[in-house]
Order: sequence, then C-alpha cells, then structure tokens
Amino acid sequence: MIVVEIVYAEAQRAVVKSLSLPQGSRLEDALLLAARDADFRGVDFNRAPLGIFGQLVQRDQLLSDGDRIEIYRPLAEDPKIARRRRARTSRQ
Repeated sequence: MIVVEIVYAEAQRAVVKSLSLPQGSRLEDALLLAARDADFRGVDFNRAPLGIFGQLVQRDQLLSDGDRIEIYRPLAEDPKIARRRRARTSRQ
C-alpha cells in the first residue's frame, strides 16, 4: 500500500485528506476514492487541472508513496489585472 495526500483549497476552507491505495495506483484511482468523500462535494474532478507537488500531471500518472495531489481551481481574477487595480487605487 501507498499513502498519498489529496488537497483542495477554496477562499474560506481547505480540504486535506490522506488516502491509502494499492501499489501501482494512478491519479485517477485517487480521484475516484476522493469523489466519494463528502468534504470534496462540489469539486469538479473531471475538469480541474491536477498537480503533484506543484507540477501539472495527467490523470494516468502513476502515484508514489507520499505524493501530494493538488486539485487546482480557476482563479477568481487574473493576478496581473488585480495588481494593476490595486496599484491604481493606492495612487489615488
């Protein structure tokens, strides 16, 4: 067995869970298991970009013991636009 961590963060909360999976499991297997957890309700597992330790990966990625699976969500606002808006209001 391998143990991986799966993480999803929103503005007001973060969900961090440990999952035990058989050796040779893929990312898709971990997502199927996480989808059954009520804490992940509302997470779009089918469309969300995924990463392991900050590196984008595909759903067929083979998992290793200790991997941290990250489920990314769309940004609420483009960071460049937000920075420009903040700079403009601070000048005024």
